[in-house]
This record gives sequence, structure tokens and C-alpha cells, in this order.
Amino acid sequence: MSKILFVMTGADHWTLADGSKHPTGFWAEELVAPYEAFTAAGHEIFVATPGGVVPPLDQGSLAPQFNGGEEGAKKIADTIASISEIQHPIRLQDVDLDDYAAVFYPGGHGPMEDLAVDASSGKLLVNALASGRPLGVVCHAPAALLAATRSNGGNAFAGYRLTGFSNAEEIQSGLAAGAKWLLQDRLVEIGADYQEGEPWAPNVVVDRNLVTGQNPASAGPAAAEMLKKLA
Repeated sequence: MSKILFVMTGADHWTLADGSKHPTGFWAEELVAPYEAFTAAGHEIFVATPGGVVPPLDQGSLAPQFNGGEEGAKKIADTIASISEIQHPIRLQDVDLDDYAAVFYPGGHGPMEDLAVDASSGKLLVNALASGRPLGVVCHAPAALLAATRSNGGNAFAGYRLTGFSNAEEIQSGLAAGAKWLLQDRLVEIGADYQEGEPWAPNVVVDRNLVTGQNPASAGPAAAEMLKKLA
């Protein structure tokens, strides 16, 4: 059994271009699907957030239309309520990478607010990438990669094949027009080789020890790819 670190947002809103705050947090499926996959394989999960705050859930991610109906929505809500690790997070700045066999970042719009500019997260990502440990980042969580700056000023993920929530998906979600910036655009700007899949369909990109997923449907498949690397 290995220890896997989940790095999660501490932000309960995403600030839009007009200064308004869109309620958000982490996306339910992007926590639950990987959590269930890793724990079923016998791994132990630890959670870290900026400042050690309890990660806020995007309540919209519990809606029936995102969970296959009312029954699915209740099941995922009950599962989140049972995950005690998210109630006792470690402070991100206190994390020792050597304690963990892998690192995973669930998404939701929250990381666009805090992890995108969090120096502790950026340093952890630089070190995790260099260590060769499996590193999984899903949906909007690749916003955290924007803070992964090397000592020479370059981004650690420049030249890596990866994916994340696409411009097309953000447009279809209705939030693109009000956003300060779009994730796909920024990932291209840091020099990443962005790989776009069909909107809302699973799309997982693996490059060396980096595993990225485009959207909520990619969270479970991304965890499966990480488990192959942990085997």
C-alpha cells in the first residue's frame, strides 16, 4: 500500500472579469472517482490544501444531470460525506513529497482561483515532475501548472503533452464569456503541447510520469493510468 497525496483547492469562488465571484470549489466526480479507484487498489489517501483549509465542494457538481439522475447524485454526495480525509487536510506548504508515492490534483473551477498562483503548489509540482512519481492533474486543476516555475523562470511543463478543460467546454458551460482567462489558452502560453479531445468525452494524455485528464469524465480513466504506473 502506498500513500497518495491529493492536492485540492481551498477556494469557494472563481473571480470573473467583472469582479463578481462565481461559487465553486472542487468537482465531486473528480474527487470521488479517483479516490475510489486508489483506495480499492489498497492505497492510502492524504489531502493537502493552501493553508490547510477544508476543501469546498462545488455544489453544482452534485446536480442530478451530472451524476446520472437523482440516485447517482445522492450516492456521490453520500460518498463525499464519508471521505474523512477531506475534513483534516494538511497545509500545502508543510507537505514533504518524500512521504508520497504519487500526487493527484482534482479539478473544479476552484484551482483557477488559488492553485494557479500558489507558490507552494508550484514548487511541489516542479519537484513531483522531476521525481518521476506519477503525477495526475484533471480538468481545471492544470491551472496549477501555471505556477510551476523553474529557477530559470521557465515553466516546468513546457514541452509536455497534456490536456485540461478546453475552450470549447468552457464556452458550452456558459462561463467563457465572463472569464478573465481560459485554461487552454494559458497552457499553450506556457509552452505545453495541449491535446484537445471531444467536449465532455474522456480524454487522458500520458507523457512520461505526467497523467492529465480533460474533464470530469476523464478523472476515473486518469486514475487508472496512474495505477498502472504504481503497479
